[in-house]
Amino acid sequence: MPDNNSSAITQKVWSMCGVLYDDGVSYGDYLEQLTYLIFLKMADEYSRPPYKRSLGIPEKFTWEKLYPLSGAELENHYKKTLEALAKLGGILGEIFTGAQNKLSEAAKLKRIVNMIGEVNWVSMSADVKGDIYEGLLEKNAEDTKSGAGQYFTPRPLIRAMVACLKPEPAKTIVDPACGTGGFFLAAYDYLTNPNHYKLDRKQR
Repeated sequence: MPDNNSSAITQKVWSMCGVLYDDGVSYGDYLEQLTYLIFLKMADEYSRPPYKRSLGIPEKFTWEKLYPLSGAELENHYKKTLEALAKLGGILGEIFTGAQNKLSEAAKLKRIVNMIGEVNWVSMSADVKGDIYEGLLEKNAEDTKSGAGQYFTPRPLIRAMVACLKPEPAKTIVDPACGTGGFFLAAYDYLTNPNHYKLDRKQR
């Protein structure tokens, strides 16, 4: 059965993060590989009941084909999967443009694939996925080697800024330097908080 305990999942992701960092894999590269692999896993979940939705991934490069592999076979297939998806048109092609495997050890790649395979990501709370993602972004921002600190605004600071700006219902909200959408999400939380506004269903 997939493990959907939020604290257990977060701990697994963070533990793997530390192992890879000690081997020279940056937080940013780890986050990138997680994004690709979780996308493939979620596409597989959506293809099954009750969703039965196709995200357009060719049969040869689905999660189902990748998951059982190990060693050099896994490395080669993962590389070919990223290359093939990057060549597709539309959103899929844009997501995987320039994608490449940054994990030099097949055993570490297999551990990450197994970790992702044990979780049902579609049914997982958005808050849990957000916490994992934000945590890794924050680590990346703190990593002096990545130099990404100027691109990351901590969540408490975002919430404080939104509270000062006091966004109003039905007004346009603009974030021209949008990265992860943190300001939009905080603005949404502020607007839908009943302590700030009493919105009806249409307004929400």
